[in-house]
Amino acid sequence: MESLFNNSLAIAQQPAWPDREKLAQVVTELRTLPPLVFAGECDNLKSKIAQAASGAAFWLQGGDCAETFAAATADSIRNRIKTILQMAAVLQYGASMPVIKVGRMAGQFAKPRSNDTEKRGEIELPAYRGDAVNDLKFTKESRTPDPSRLLKVYHTSSATLNLVRAFTQGGFADLRLVHEWNKGFVRDSEIGSRYEALAKEIGRALEFMKSAGVNPEEFKTVDFYSSHEALILEYEKALTRIDSRSDQPYDVSAHFLWIGERTRQLDGAHIDFAKKIRNPIGVKIGPKTSPADALALIETLNPEEEPGRLTFIIRMGAKNIRTALPPIVESVKKSGRTVLWVCDPMHGNTYEAPTGYKTRSFDDVMNEVKGFFEVHHKLGTHPGGIHVELTGDDVTECVGGGMDISHEDLATRYESACDPRLNHTQSLELAFLVAEMLRDGKR
Repeated sequence: MESLFNNSLAIAQQPAWPDREKLAQVVTELRTLPPLVFAGECDNLKSKIAQAASGAAFWLQGGDCAETFAAATADSIRNRIKTILQMAAVLQYGASMPVIKVGRMAGQFAKPRSNDTEKRGEIELPAYRGDAVNDLKFTKESRTPDPSRLLKVYHTSSATLNLVRAFTQGGFADLRLVHEWNKGFVRDSEIGSRYEALAKEIGRALEFMKSAGVNPEEFKTVDFYSSHEALILEYEKALTRIDSRSDQPYDVSAHFLWIGERTRQLDGAHIDFAKKIRNPIGVKIGPKTSPADALALIETLNPEEEPGRLTFIIRMGAKNIRTALPPIVESVKKSGRTVLWVCDPMHGNTYEAPTGYKTRSFDDVMNEVKGFFEVHHKLGTHPGGIHVELTGDDVTECVGGGMDISHEDLATRYESACDPRLNHTQSLELAFLVAEMLRDGKR
């Protein structure tokens, strides 16, 4: 399998593993472990992405900025799934459009960093690169990259996927239980009440269908896909397998992998890796991306124009989206090539609050989504999805929204290991606003 990849290329954003022999042992063990997902599932997702790229579906991708081993509990996983299911119900019912549900989970344990080290006072240590690499605790022992953590990534991802499959295939995701998904969440907020009203509408519609003799199996389960950034290439390559059906390589660590803004060099190892595997692939596109860059990425990653193969995840920032995105969309449209356009309204809108916390404004998040929709509606292309860092818990990490979280409120419940996430109420509020934009765009 190693011969498939070009190992002489520069690899950005990799840990400085101090023990290469231990790393080699871990990689050898990872190669023997069963797949976390199956190639056929990846192909099914690819066909759904093709549907969304054509304007006939909508992509909803959400989950933690960086998963942690400690937070991989049944309650935390269930709450994230419930939040995404609720958002999907709002979007699907509000816009009358199928919604592709993708968790940013079961593998999102590594993060790129702007600096290799972090300094506190006179002490300088390696930066925290996610639980896949080291620990958040600021000690030399905790911050030293440890390859054995990659095995824990695999086993924690496996346990997470087992729960995800149990929840989504075992009756929990039955659309007829749309009211039940709100249990355990705050109900007295305006958004909670609005969701309850929508749930009643869905319930009445389902009862009507049942009375007419229509009660399809599709209401009882949902397809829920896993995704993460393909960052630590030792891990991703070790989990790449040749599919027995097609004799093609698939990265079986997740259904969908994306390449980040910091690692999408055309002549780099990450793009070479993405080019070789047959999973559906995403690429983050920032405000400095030129139309020529976008076309080169399409030509490199999808030269045969395979439907559903490539997704562009746009993270421009609210201030840049309306000026930086149009030339890229226009050039792709003019070329006749097809990608799924997805808006990531989180990563371009991060700032440090006066209280010292890294945060995002809900207004900025919504402004970027609105700009994304405006650009596509103006150019006659499909705003195909959103990619959101969220949690099912009532954290206080992003300011604003219906709960009107202030800078002073951030300290109340700030739990993210890296970047700030929308809480459950803010996530639902976003879904209602996006559903309105989708509905308006169809008129």
